[in-house]
Amino acid sequence: MPARSNRAAARKGAKSAAAKPAVKGLGKLPEWDLTALYAGIDDPAVKRDLDRADRYCIAFEEDFKGKLAALVDRPDAGKKIVEAVKRFEQLDDLLGRLASYAGLVHAQNTVDPVRAKFYGDVQERLTGASTHLLFFVLELNRLDDAKLDAAMADPALGYYRPWLEDIRKERPYQLEDRVEQLFHEKSVTAYSAWNRLFDETIARLRFKVGTKSLAIEPTLNLLQDSREEKRKAASQAMAVTFKENIRQFTHITNTLAKDKEISDRWRGFADVADSRHLSNRVEPEVVDALVTAVRAAYPRLSHRYYALKARWFGRKRLAHWDRNAPLPKVSTRTITWTEAQATVLTAYGAFSTDMAEIAEKFFKNNWIDAPVRPGKAPGAFAHPTVPSAHPYVLLNYQGKPRDVMTLAHELGHGVHQVLAAPNGPLMAPTPLTLAETASVFGEMLTFRKLLAGITERKQRKAMLAAKVEDMINTVVRQIAFYTFEHKLHTERRKGELTSERINELWMSVQHESLGPAIDLRPGYETFWAYIPHFVHSPFYVYAYAFGDCLVNSLYSVYERSNQGFAERYLQMLAAGGTKHYSELLAPFGLDARDPAFWQGGLGVIEGMIEELERLG
Repeated sequence: MPARSNRAAARKGAKSAAAKPAVKGLGKLPEWDLTALYAGIDDPAVKRDLDRADRYCIAFEEDFKGKLAALVDRPDAGKKIVEAVKRFEQLDDLLGRLASYAGLVHAQNTVDPVRAKFYGDVQERLTGASTHLLFFVLELNRLDDAKLDAAMADPALGYYRPWLEDIRKERPYQLEDRVEQLFHEKSVTAYSAWNRLFDETIARLRFKVGTKSLAIEPTLNLLQDSREEKRKAASQAMAVTFKENIRQFTHITNTLAKDKEISDRWRGFADVADSRHLSNRVEPEVVDALVTAVRAAYPRLSHRYYALKARWFGRKRLAHWDRNAPLPKVSTRTITWTEAQATVLTAYGAFSTDMAEIAEKFFKNNWIDAPVRPGKAPGAFAHPTVPSAHPYVLLNYQGKPRDVMTLAHELGHGVHQVLAAPNGPLMAPTPLTLAETASVFGEMLTFRKLLAGITERKQRKAMLAAKVEDMINTVVRQIAFYTFEHKLHTERRKGELTSERINELWMSVQHESLGPAIDLRPGYETFWAYIPHFVHSPFYVYAYAFGDCLVNSLYSVYERSNQGFAERYLQMLAAGGTKHYSELLAPFGLDARDPAFWQGGLGVIEGMIEELERLG
C-alpha cells in the first residue's frame, strides 16, 4: 500500500488493516478501527461533541452549583440527587469519548504535528469544559454523612453508593473550590504538558546500532536477540543517546516531581506515595508489607536466578545487556501474528469460553493496533475508552515469545474492561492493583497452557526461564522502580536533583534488586530515562507486583479446586470499581492484609527457580 501523508493518515483514522501488507515473518498485523469513537479527526461529530461538552457542562453547573445542600434536605432527596449524578455520568462518558479518541490518535504517531495539535486542542477544550463540573464532587463531599446516607435509601441513588463512598475518601484532601479550579485549569500547562513532551521526545529519539538508526522499540527488542554482539550494540546505543539527552529527561523529572510535591503539600498528603495509595484504594500498610516482602526475597529470587543464568552462559557474571537474553543453545523462532492469536485464545478458552469469546472480539473487530511504526507510542497498553464504546489495545508486536505474553496481558485488561463496562462510567474503572490482576492472570493462563504441552527438557527449561524472567520483571524490577521513585521524590522535596544524583539513586536500587551476578556496565546509569510510568503515573509500578503475587495466589486456588472458579473470577472482573479489593478476594479465601499472602505469591516464583535448578 502506498505511504500516505501524516495529514491524510490522521484524517482517515485506522481502518486500513485489511489493506496493510504483511510484515516479514509476522503475517498481517491489525491496526485500530477507531470509528466506534469517531470517523476521523475532521469528523464533524468531533466538533459537535466538543461544542456539546461546553454547553452541557455550563448548563449542569447552572442547574446544580450551590444547590446540593438544599436538595439533600428534601423528602425526595434521593430522587433529586440521582438526577444530578446521572447527568454527571453522561457528561463523564461524553468527555471520556473525546479524550480517549484524541489520546489513541496521538499514540498512533506522536511525532505527527497534525495529530499532536489535535490532541493538544482537545485536551484544552475538555479541561475548559470540565472546569464547570469541579464543584459537583466538592459539594457532594460537603453534604452531611447521615443525610446523604438517608438519601441513598432511594434505590436509584443507592446504586451509586460505591462511587459516592469512594469519592468521600478523597474528602480530607479536597481544597477550596477556586484552588481546585486553578489546579485543574493549569494541568494543561503543568504535568500534562510535560507528559506530552516526554512522549514526543522518546518517539523522536534514534539509536545508532551498527549502520542502522532505530527508534526505541526495535532497539529494546534487540536486547532479547540471540546474538550477544547485537544485545551489546543496542545497549551501548541506548547509553549514548540517553546520555546526549539526559539533561532534558532530568529537567522533566525534576519538574514533574516538584509539581507533585506542590499538589501533595497543598492537599495534606504526608508520604510521597500516599496519593497513589488513595487512588488505588489500598492501605499504605498493605503496600509496605508487599514492598518489604519482595525486597527481603531479592536473594531468593532475582539474585539466585541470575547466578543460575550466568552459569548457563558459562560465566560468573552477566553484563546487563544479557539479563533478558534467550538461553544459549536453545533455538528461537519468530511467532506469527496468527499463531499468537491462536495461542492466547486457546489458553483463554480452556479456562472459560466466555473469556475467549470476549477476547476474540478484539481480533475480529480491529480493536488492536499491533505493528511497530515510526512515531508510534512505545510499549503496550489497553485503553478502556468509555462504556458506551469498547476498549482498544496497543502493542508493538515483533514476534518474540514475550510479545505473545504481552498480547495475553493486554487482552486480560481488555476482557476486564469489557466485563466491567455495564457498571457505567462512574463505577466501571478499577483501581490499578486489581486491574493488573486481570492482565497478569491472562499471562499465567497462556503460560500454563503452553508449558503443559512441552515435554522436551531444553524447551521446557527455556520456557520456564522466560516465565521466571517475566515474573522477576513484574515483581522484583517493579518494586525496585517503586523504591527508586520513593527515593527520588523524597529527595526532590529538598531541592532539584542533578542527573548524576538521579543516576546514583537508580544504580543503588538496581544493584540491590538484580544482585551480584548482573554486571551493570557504564552507560546503564541513565536507563531510568525511558520508563514512562515514572512520568505518566508516579508510583503506579507496585500495582504490577501486587497483581503478580495476587495472581500466583489465585492460580493456586484454581489448581486446588477449579470447580466454579472461572465463574467467580469473571464475577470479580465484572464488579469493576464497585467493591473494595478485600471484598472481591474473600470468595477465594484470600486476604492481602495477611503477610503470609505475599509470601505465598513469591513462593510460586521460587518454586519455578528450584525446578530450573533441577533441570540443570
